[in-house]
Amino acid sequence: MSNERILLAVAGAHLTGQPLNFQLTESGAELVATTQTSDCYELYALATIPPKPGLLRVAESIGAGETSGSSGSSIEVEVWSLTPEHFAHFVAGLPQPMVIGKVELSGGMQVSGFLCEPIALHGAHNITSFGGWRAFLGA
Repeated sequence: MSNERILLAVAGAHLTGQPLNFQLTESGAELVATTQTSDCYELYALATIPPKPGLLRVAESIGAGETSGSSGSSIEVEVWSLTPEHFAHFVAGLPQPMVIGKVELSGGMQVSGFLCEPIALHGAHNITSFGGWRAFLGA
């Protein structure tokens, strides 16, 4: 058995203190860091139950902290560490419109993370200016 673990960035309902965080903690996931994405993303409040944000990449990073000039911003995320088995089980249970893809962190490192299907943005509200889900909920 390997000690290898997979890093997963979460931006909403799986954050510490949020309603789906138990899905990470009950699987033995460990919080590694609270950090920011690179300036390539927008965040949307989706019409889901429980309420969730959708993270969408909208720009291409061209260097540490630099983007291609699109409207992206940095978004607060938590990075969690899971075993490969727990990661596979976790991903298999994700409901639409959530997907797992590569998320670029502020230092340029890419980790697996929550994104959303673009179709979920129909009727969603752009909350990028808040800088993160917790800030939006607190407003």
